[in-house]
Amino acid sequence: MAERRQYLEFATRETLAKTGVGFLVALVFLYLVAVGLGVEEVAQALAGADPAWVALGCLSTLLCLASWGRAWQIVLRVVGIEVPYRRLVVTYFAATFANYVTPLGQAGGEPFIAYVLSRDTEASYEDSLASVVTADLLNLLPFFSFAAIGLGVLLSRPSLPAATRPLAAGLFGMALGVPLVTGAGWLWRERVRAGILRLVAPVAGRTDRVSVAGVADRIDDLYGAFGRVAQDPRSLVQAVGFAYVGWVFFAFPLYCAGQALGVDVSPLTVLFVVPASTLAGMVPTPGGLGGVEAALVALLVAVAIESAAVALAIALVYRILSYWFALGVGGAAALAVVKRA
Repeated sequence: MAERRQYLEFATRETLAKTGVGFLVALVFLYLVAVGLGVEEVAQALAGADPAWVALGCLSTLLCLASWGRAWQIVLRVVGIEVPYRRLVVTYFAATFANYVTPLGQAGGEPFIAYVLSRDTEASYEDSLASVVTADLLNLLPFFSFAAIGLGVLLSRPSLPAATRPLAAGLFGMALGVPLVTGAGWLWRERVRAGILRLVAPVAGRTDRVSVAGVADRIDDLYGAFGRVAQDPRSLVQAVGFAYVGWVFFAFPLYCAGQALGVDVSPLTVLFVVPASTLAGMVPTPGGLGGVEAALVALLVAVAIESAAVALAIALVYRILSYWFALGVGGAAALAVVKRA
C-alpha cells in the first residue's frame, strides 16, 4: 500500500488539472486547424482509411516500444540490475504513458521514468536515472542518423523549402550540441558537480528538505552509474542496435498512415519528417499534442503533399498510431504496474 501511495502522489489535482488543460488546448487547436484547412475534406480523407494499414501501424508502435524496452534492459544489466524482460517491458510501457500525458514530458520526463523504474524493480533511483538518460542518449543516434539521411536528400534538391529551414536548423544544432554538452558534462564532471552544489547551497540554507551533502551523494552515485555503463562497450553496441530498430518502427507508422489514406509518402521523406516533427514535441502540451501535428502538416506540404487537408489527415492518422495507441496500451500497463506494486 505504501508504494501504491507513492505512485499516486504524482496524480495530484494540480498535475491532473494541468494535464487536462493541456489536452483541451491541444484538441481545440487541432479543431481550429482542421476548420481552417477544411473539415469536410479532412473527414473525407479519414473516412477512406484502410484498416489493414492502420493495424500494421499499431503493430509497428508496439514493436518500437518493445525494442526500446530491450535497449533499456541491456543498459540496466550493465549497471548490475537484472530485470526479466516480460516485467520490464510493462514498466517501460507504463513509463511511456507517464511521459506522454505529462505536459513537457517529452522534454523532461526522465526523472519520472526513473522513479517508476526504481519503484517497480530493485534498482536505486540513481541507477535508474542513469539507465534512462543513457538509453535516451542512445536513441538520439538513430534520431540524428535518419534525420541526416532525409535532410541530405532534401538538400540535394534545388532549394530547401522555407517551412523546413527552422526545423532543419534545429536538427543540425541538436546534432552538434547534444554530443558536445554530454561530453563536456562528463569530461568536466567535477566542475559540473561543484556548480550544482553552489546552486543548491542557498536552497539548503532555507529548508530542511534539501541538503548539500545529500545532493552531493546523489551526484556521485549518478556519475558512478554512468561510469559503469561506459565500461561495457559491447553491451552499449547491442543497445544501440535495438535503438535503431526501435526508431525504424517509430517512423514506419507515418508511411502506414499515408498508405492507409492512399497517399505514397516515400521512406526518405519519412526519415526526415518524423525526426523533424519530433522537435515540435517540446511544446507544453501532453506528448507535444497539437505542435507535432502542425509540424507534420507543414513538413508534408513543404516536401511531399500538395493538399494541406490531406496532410492533416495523414498527420492525425499517424498520431493515432504512434501516440494515442501507445497512450492506451501504456495506460493499461500503468494500471498493471500500480496493481503489482
